[in-house]
Amino acid sequence: MSKIFAVFTLVLFLGAMPAFAQSTDPLPELPEPIQNLVSEGAQIRYLGKDNNMDAWLTIKNGVEQYFYVLPDRSAFVMGVMFDKSGKLVTVQQVDRLRSQGDTLLDTLAEFPEADNATKNKPFEFQTPAEQMFSDIESSNWIALGQPGAPVMYSFIDPQCTHCHAFIRSLQAEKYFEKAQIQLRMIPVGFKEQTRAQAAFLIASPNPQDRWFKHMDGDENALPAKTEINQQGVQRNLAIMQSWKFNVTPMIIYRGRDGSVKLVRGKPEDLSGVIADLAAPG
Repeated sequence: MSKIFAVFTLVLFLGAMPAFAQSTDPLPELPEPIQNLVSEGAQIRYLGKDNNMDAWLTIKNGVEQYFYVLPDRSAFVMGVMFDKSGKLVTVQQVDRLRSQGDTLLDTLAEFPEADNATKNKPFEFQTPAEQMFSDIESSNWIALGQPGAPVMYSFIDPQCTHCHAFIRSLQAEKYFEKAQIQLRMIPVGFKEQTRAQAAFLIASPNPQDRWFKHMDGDENALPAKTEINQQGVQRNLAIMQSWKFNVTPMIIYRGRDGSVKLVRGKPEDLSGVIADLAAPG
């Protein structure tokens, strides 16, 4: 059974505050990848330690990112943090930084080329829903359908029968032909064979043709070649797992009301979902 969720937008505005310099107390050691961002010109702030993890904020080219270092410093994660009750800890950390009078977010969280009408806008916190959608957009996807049609993203496993049924239903209603949807498939694989097939699909110069031949039963359309580089698939899996998606198809789209929406599994009301797709921007 499919479930559809509206991911509501939470926006945090930070007003202008007096100039501030962070404490001169020694800061925790930066992981090398974050240090590389700093070396490339990113500005950085330490957000403190919550849930036993050191938190860092970086801003580069007007884009803010949040990093959390694991207690044993063996790894770090990028994203936002929630506590066990579901409260967004990252918002509290940013608010705490703001209360100390730091103006970094107000002065740098905007693109340098912003015009006079927008350059003085207050910093807008990127919500989990928008961060998720941004991650999805940056995945390794393959488009089915016509350019300019309303876009829907979906994680797809090559051997997932529900994925095949979902795409068959789009074909049956001629949604591709009528330019009512462009489905951007995000190939993943939960087994070694399907990961290899997904990697071959991403690497193929004619992935759409191979995909439809695969669905038609052509066993040679998506060979499970072990020598194919799987980094593209691993990136897709990392995005999927970071947002706790554990089924395919997992569908993500922007609705007509502007909100980000999720459908877990094959949609029961496919025509309703298609009608709810946001018009191309």
